[in-house]
Amino acid sequence: MSKTVRKKSGSRFVGMLVLVGIVGIAILGYTVSRPRAGITPVDPNLPAGTAEGYLIGNPDAPVQVIEFGDFECPACGQWANLTEPDVRERLVKTGQISFRFFDFPLDMHRNTWPASNAVACAADQGKFIEMHDAVFAAQDQWDGLATSNPKKVLERLATGIGLNMDEWGSCFDSQKHYPRIKANLQEGVRRGIGQTPTFIIGSTMYPGNIPFDEFKRYVDAAAKAAAEAATKAPAK
Repeated sequence: MSKTVRKKSGSRFVGMLVLVGIVGIAILGYTVSRPRAGITPVDPNLPAGTAEGYLIGNPDAPVQVIEFGDFECPACGQWANLTEPDVRERLVKTGQISFRFFDFPLDMHRNTWPASNAVACAADQGKFIEMHDAVFAAQDQWDGLATSNPKKVLERLATGIGLNMDEWGSCFDSQKHYPRIKANLQEGVRRGIGQTPTFIIGSTMYPGNIPFDEFKRYVDAAAKAAAEAATKAPAK
């Protein structure tokens, strides 16, 4: 290969490196400066409800766990489908923790409010867990990328878990639980929740999709702290 050809090849390589660097800087700049996911604006005329999560397990368990989640959040869906079954089986059913879910709808997800309402309407019939699981499992069928009218899919899911559809449909269409969803959202804001999912295990907040082994370590730490605090409490 001649020196001229080698020089041209080297120039092209350096040029490519410079271009990659410029693109990388641009992407980094966008990532840092772009607006973060915010909170869904709530109609100020919507009456205030009561912040009330959905409890799974023994409320007197040694460790209390809270999740603030968004039904349309992909990370929440991944956690619900892959990790939560282990958490229920190995920690909730064994009495080590109680688990409470609070809605925390983000403004980037246009169908998350109807989904929360659909689950709440199922909870009225004692089937929160069943609808929670069905909604997360079918997330890609009803989310904002799939449809602008999620009711059809949510209705099919509600039918699939054996709900009284007249009651569920009336509840869903009336947006009966929007005040409760609003209250749960406001409770998350009050606690400083900044992303979904976020877990509060004992008295410590852990944001993000937590794998089971890590989740279990946090539960063990909270249990140890609670046991130590109990031994230090003055006798009555």
